[in-house]
Amino acid sequence: MRSRTYQNSYAGLVALSSQPTTWVWAAIGVLVLALMPALFGSFGLNLLTAIFVASVGVLGLNLLSGVAGQISLGHAGFLLIGAYAQAILTTDYKVPTLLAIFVSGAVAAVASLVVGIPSLRLKGLYLAITTLAFTFIVRHIVLFADNITRGSAGMPVDALSVLGFSLKGDVRFYYAALVMLVLFVFITMNLMRSRIGRAWLALRDHDIAARAMGIDLMRYKLLAFMVSAFYTGVAGAMVALQTRFINVDTFSVLISIEALAMVIVGGIGRIHGAILGAALIIFLPELLSLGFSAAGDRFKTLMADRIYEVKGMMYGIVILLFLRLEPEGMAGIWRKLKRFWVQWPLSK
Repeated sequence: MRSRTYQNSYAGLVALSSQPTTWVWAAIGVLVLALMPALFGSFGLNLLTAIFVASVGVLGLNLLSGVAGQISLGHAGFLLIGAYAQAILTTDYKVPTLLAIFVSGAVAAVASLVVGIPSLRLKGLYLAITTLAFTFIVRHIVLFADNITRGSAGMPVDALSVLGFSLKGDVRFYYAALVMLVLFVFITMNLMRSRIGRAWLALRDHDIAARAMGIDLMRYKLLAFMVSAFYTGVAGAMVALQTRFINVDTFSVLISIEALAMVIVGGIGRIHGAILGAALIIFLPELLSLGFSAAGDRFKTLMADRIYEVKGMMYGIVILLFLRLEPEGMAGIWRKLKRFWVQWPLSK
């Protein structure tokens, strides 16, 4: 009941969705997103593409932290590995860009063993600090291995192409990112209804009871790290393909804080919450910039000069507000709105 997976039948437990109307609304949502290039310019499309790419990575972090209950601050490190793997594979070894995306995810998954195996007996704050240290280690390795990664100078990245058809350009890459997001949402939904997903939920809710039921805690913790790192590595590869140039400074520790904020704000353990959280956190700087611009030149200058400080403070405020006022995040707000609509006019 606590994990929200209770069903009256086995068929309900293994179904991708318990509500048939979910597929109708999902199809409408995808159709609306497919029509966005006709409504938005280059800036808007790039912003939406960034949301799609970030959502793929946040889905992976949500599986690790929201579903399996393992707190991680190493998101930036795995993004960095995925981005540089994409750049090296396509630039130096001429691997097809589409294949390189999933190979980059696999490289990040293998790299997660470095932090996953030593952290099997850690939890809570100790696990978070360990994964944070992993991010710093990866950043320094990239800087020291300048013969492979070009060090602090950065690397160019080849444009995405599928079967010889180039997806260079805002509109084409927008659709590629949308397809990638839909693919990983389906993968996540299938994972959640599988034995692995239910084991992760049991691990999160009560690890002692999970062990008593015969669940191998070490195995599923390590699997959660690897799956999450694979998602994040793919997201990192997509970031590299979108920007077409990567540098180690792009993947700061603040990205890990942003990703955790997306999980908390969207709704811990919820698939649609990860997407809603990514959209809100990415849109917030733009909304804040508009607000500062309307407030006057002094505030506009402050936003331009102190962008990182303002963003860090903003993330902290948003996390505190959601934890205090709506612990279930935007997914909880969406659930309450649906309940209000269904029960109206008897809603309270």
